[in-house]
Amino acid sequence: MPQTNDQPLIRTEKDLLGAQAVPATALYGIQTQRAHQNFNITGVPISHFPDLIKALAMVKYAAARANHQHGLLSDEKVNAITEACEDLIRGEHHEQFIVDLIQGGAGTSTNMNANEVIANIGLAKMGFEYGQYSHLHPNNDVNQSQSTNDVYPTAARLAIIFAAQPLKEAVANLEHSLAAKGQEFSKILKMGRTQMQDAVPMTLGQEFNAFASDLGGETARIDHSCRQLCEVNLGGTAIGTGINAPKGYAHLAISELADISGLRVRLAQDLLAASSDMGAFLTFSGTLKRLAIKLSKLSNDLRLLSSGPRTGLGEINLPAMQPGSSIMPGKVNPVIPEAMNQTAFQIMGTDMTVTMAAEAGQLQLNAMEPLIVYNLLNNARMLEKSIRMLDELCIQGITANEARCAQHLENSIGIVTALVPHIGYDNASRIAGHALLSGLGVAELVRQEKLLSDEELAAILSPDTMINNV
Repeated sequence: MPQTNDQPLIRTEKDLLGAQAVPATALYGIQTQRAHQNFNITGVPISHFPDLIKALAMVKYAAARANHQHGLLSDEKVNAITEACEDLIRGEHHEQFIVDLIQGGAGTSTNMNANEVIANIGLAKMGFEYGQYSHLHPNNDVNQSQSTNDVYPTAARLAIIFAAQPLKEAVANLEHSLAAKGQEFSKILKMGRTQMQDAVPMTLGQEFNAFASDLGGETARIDHSCRQLCEVNLGGTAIGTGINAPKGYAHLAISELADISGLRVRLAQDLLAASSDMGAFLTFSGTLKRLAIKLSKLSNDLRLLSSGPRTGLGEINLPAMQPGSSIMPGKVNPVIPEAMNQTAFQIMGTDMTVTMAAEAGQLQLNAMEPLIVYNLLNNARMLEKSIRMLDELCIQGITANEARCAQHLENSIGIVTALVPHIGYDNASRIAGHALLSGLGVAELVRQEKLLSDEELAAILSPDTMINNV
């Protein structure tokens, strides 16, 4: 509704608690405004997550079409509601979703924010003023045959599935970049390490291929958790009994939702159980935690391998992204892996938050669901952005310090392991101890003691022999 000089700045709306002034141009109404006043917790409104708004609009769209087919909505009303939902799905009017993601009421404030915005968009399309709800009502019409308790969890599941798609793409890109480095570094010999001690030789390429392989299958695990989220309780209304919804509505609404969303949503077998069950959310949270742990371990390894650069391992060089110290000239820190570590810690910590919130539900509903939804949407976004950062600003620009790798390999006592089958464990242990005390090389000591000929030693310690035995 455009603002002109002769129009009022406010309109008055009423609910069961009384009357309150609402900005005249606001698409939201009194219940949204009360929630906005009550919950100022995170500073993160619903509009911060467009996927949630689109998912809410899809649920309302599906419900309106199902209600229309049951004869509960007129042609004019269903057209107004569905056109309003289409606007939201296209990304319009998202700034009108002002309620904090964390809220009391099991998501009622989020549902009412959607109901009121859709009603007022619809009223404008019908030629009425905002707030003239006798023509199109947020509860009676937009929320018909619904409850927050089936709308909110259904929309939340859809929103998380939508948020998972760019995350999957980021993981796949990172895996590809690591594998490309594995190919690039395939001829560079270095010393492998276990428990931070010299172990046996390998190539730097094998190390990066292992990083890539460690991420292999993570996109499939995200898909698996998303399939669990496709089971929804829409049509169960308040507690899963379907009160106030016509017979057959649930199956019809699910069919419409599948058509609108493009997702293979399905109706839960037991709607009463599904109304309080947080299992699918827990699975998704666990999947994110597993991925975060792998990414944090990768970041730890990158920081170790690039440490120094003169007094650490220094086997790889990370791209220099910014000066690293306000006091030490020339210092450059591994800021990108450090940021990835911190994101991973956040994901791990909020997985416990999700776990506690899932356990805290009572009887036929879990009132802590907004906290679960906030953390899962935020975690999926944080992971996706952090993975793209790690990939584009770090992995793709890594170079190898080949000379340093060779120096470590030549000075290592670890190559003695390759000699055990040929000179025996006792001789190998003695040679290793002597090398450690004297500073002499393993090969040099074997030659001195004439345990093997030069030809035998060269064959045993050749790169092909040491790294291609599998």
